[in-house]
Parts: sequence; structure tokens; C-alpha cells
Amino acid sequence: MTLLTRWLPRGTPSTPRTRPAPSTARAALCLAVALACAPAPAQVQLPHLGDGAELTLSQERALGDSIITSLYRDPDYIDDAPLHAYVMQVWQPLVRAALQRGDLNEELHQRFAWQVLLGKDRSINAFALPGGYLGVHLGLIGAVSSSDELATVLAHELSHVSQRHIARMFSEDKKNMPLVIGSMLLGALAASKSPDAAQALMVGGQAAAMQNQLSFSRDMEREADRVGFNLLDPAGFNPQGAASMFDKLQQASRLNDNGGWPYLRSHPLTSERMADMQSRVPQGRGTPLRTTPEHAMMAARARVLSQPGVDRLRQWVEVPTQTDFAQRSQPEKIGPLYAAALAAQQLRDSTSAQRWWQALAPLTRDDLAARRQHAWLGAELALAAQQPELALQRLEPTNTDTEAARQRPQVLLRSQALLALGRNAEVADALQTWVAVHPLDAQAWQWLAQAWQAQQQPLRALRAQAEAQVAVRDYSAALDRLKAAQDMALRAGARADHIEASIIDTRLRAVAALAREQARQQ
Repeated sequence: MTLLTRWLPRGTPSTPRTRPAPSTARAALCLAVALACAPAPAQVQLPHLGDGAELTLSQERALGDSIITSLYRDPDYIDDAPLHAYVMQVWQPLVRAALQRGDLNEELHQRFAWQVLLGKDRSINAFALPGGYLGVHLGLIGAVSSSDELATVLAHELSHVSQRHIARMFSEDKKNMPLVIGSMLLGALAASKSPDAAQALMVGGQAAAMQNQLSFSRDMEREADRVGFNLLDPAGFNPQGAASMFDKLQQASRLNDNGGWPYLRSHPLTSERMADMQSRVPQGRGTPLRTTPEHAMMAARARVLSQPGVDRLRQWVEVPTQTDFAQRSQPEKIGPLYAAALAAQQLRDSTSAQRWWQALAPLTRDDLAARRQHAWLGAELALAAQQPELALQRLEPTNTDTEAARQRPQVLLRSQALLALGRNAEVADALQTWVAVHPLDAQAWQWLAQAWQAQQQPLRALRAQAEAQVAVRDYSAALDRLKAAQDMALRAGARADHIEASIIDTRLRAVAALAREQARQQ
């Protein structure tokens, strides 16, 4: 598919496809047909795209902002600090490489968002959205064997954005593109609720488009493969990951794809793309791929957090107790032990969680990145067990690790522990510094609001609550908080913090302008 660039049919080898209930499929098709006759539905507010032949940078960014506003409110959206930080370790070097190579021009780099959103979906999928946004399903992170394979997928999606494929699609057939875009966006939102209903939605839009649009999309897929592959080595990733990833895709597609709608595919058959990758990176040459301890831990985390169900969580907890587990090599034990500890915490079995976390410690001792992930998991387990002092103790070694101290999981876990201990001034100091550099971190703003409220600074607390809403593009809620703060300052009169009141007045005007712009786009 073109806009969402799905890498696989929804089923995977471990999650067979099922036929939808007739009523679900009919409802999905009816909704897709309705798109042709009506504006985009309220839950996906599309901006006005104009009548020109091209989608400008501003229009594409506005379109992406509109989609993201909806995705932030989707229950499958997950803001998990360790996983998000890990994906960004892959994404950001690719963006820098694209900029340095000239595949991404400076204007596009400055005007697009380059943000990644995670979804609690078990399917192997990532999708590029307009305006430099990227969606990644946890199923993809859990399925790949290395950061190099993950980089292959993200580089492909990045190339769809850097090569302006969405704008080129619109230019190719502007008459049909609003229908295709609307259908695809609804499909993105529906995918995590009902795979087959989502497919029906997207089929409705694609079937209404001209057949030559699909051929053009195949060209774009090949271009994204080529441009994305050329980013891997400059970004520090092993190009062998491309061949390995495409081999995985080919295997899964062969097992799950019944080929019922080949004419609706907007990318080449996996075998074609696989052959191209094999020609670029012949098997048996180059540096062999390696699953790092950190990747094993993050893949395990993704699998546990992708809502597998209680039975599956229990199975993960029991894996280290199986008779053959002791025979595994140390690297092979890291992922299962991490999964067992986190799954036990999800099941509220603190004793088992602590047991498997401790068993993991000696396996991560010689790898700095793995030690960080182990410390962060330990702090997370301690906080879940309502032991904030223990959480701080487990974070202590990473406080002297300069790089770890600047990373989001460390900042947020430490702040959460300090809040639980009532050390609010320390939280406020740390988070004010953090949000000055990362103003769109909604979780940081929420905890900063708690810290300020506990320090009897209600104006600041209300402003922080507003900034948390701005971060997820809920400008209406942000205005409510800022107006409440403004009213509070007026009632306080001479007793008010006038510097803070002035900041609130300024932010109120700025957010009101953002809200007006958002309304104009809808």
C-alpha cells in the first residue's frame, strides 16, 4: 500500500488470519464507500488540500498533524520510554544520514516533524505518514532479530517521506487521492481493532482509484528500497540486515498471504524486492548480523507490552523454569529472562518479577547498553511494587553514566521515584531542564505539574498541565487549563506570581493561535 506502506498482511506465523464477521466487513465497506461521498469523518479531520496539482510541504505537514491528533487519542497508542528511546536510537541516525547524503533536503528536515509513534499491535508493520511522522507496531520490534533489520524497515519508510511520495501520489492523480488518503487513514486507525475490517476499509478506497496509480506506487516502493538501503551503512547499520529482513518478510508472506487481491498491492511482490536486496548484499559476504543483548531485551519488552493476554504472559514467566532452559547459551537467555520479569510484573507477581530480574543481572554485566536496560527494568519493577527508594538505588549506577543520565527512561523513572518520596523540588529542577529541551514530552509535563502542585505552586501546575495537552495536540484542553490559570491569577491579585502570570498570558495567546490554525485545517 502506498501511504501506509504495510510490510506484511496482518497475519504472522504466530497469529493466523481469521475471517471477519460479515457484519464487521459490511460495516467497513459501507464506511469506505461513504468516504467517496462525504468529507472525512470527525475522528480523522483532514485539512483542506486545495485544488493545485501538488501537495505543498505545508499541506503535507498539516495532513500529518491531523492524523497524529487522532492517533494520540487511539487506545493502542503507547508512550513507553525504553522502547521509544530504543527506536529513536535507530531512527535518528537514519535521518542524519539522509540529510548528509542529500536524500533529505534541509527545508524538508526543518519543516517536517520526524517523530515516531508506537502502537500496541502484534502485527509486523511500520508506516510512513505525511509530514515526517512514523508509526511502528510493537510486533515489528518483537519480530526482528537485530537493530540492523529494524533499521532496514525504518530506512524504507523514511525514504517514502524524503522522496515526497505522498505529494507525488497526489500530483499523479489529484482527483482520486482524497479518497485514497481518507481510506488509508481510516485503515490505520482501524487496523489494531479488526485486521480484516481495516483491510476492507483500505480496499474500498484503493478500488476507487485508477489502476495506473497502483503501478506508480510500485515504482515508489522500489525507490524507497534503493534509497533506504543506501542509508544503512552511513547510519552505522549492517547492510546485511536488509537481506535478512527481506528474507523474514518473504517467509511470512509465503505462509500467510493467500494472494486474493494482488492487483491492490501498491508495492512489488516480496520475492521481487528480496531478489533486489540479494543482488545488493550477496549472501555470505560482509559482517554477520548479531543480536545484541540490548536488542534481545527490547524485543522481549515489545512482545510483552503488545497485549498478548494473560495466558501468554504466564507462559513467558514459566520459560526460565523449563528443563532445557539451563542448556541455552547466555545470550539466548537474556530475552526470555527479561520477558519473564516484565510479564510477572504485568501479572502483579512481584516475587517472580524480582527473581527473574536478578537472574538477568550477570548476563548484562559486560554490556553497557544492556546494563542500562537492566537498571531501568529494575527501577520499573520496584516502582510497581511501591518501593521508590529501591528504584532510586537501582538507578544510582546509571546516574554516573553521562549518556544514560540524558536519556528519557532515566529522567522519567528517577522523577517518578522522587515524586513518590515527596522530593518534589528535585523533580521540578530536573524536569524543568528536560522540558526546556523536549517541550513535547507530555509525560514529563504531567509529572512536573504534580511536583509544582505539591510545592503549592498552582499557577505553574496548571501551565504544566496545559503544556502536556499541547504535546498531544489537544489545544482545546490546553486552553481550558491556561484560562483557569489566568482566572486564578486575576483572583489572587497582588498575591499572584506576576512573572508566571505573564508567561501564562503569552502561552494562552500562542495556544489560541494553534487552535485556530487547527480549526482552519479541518
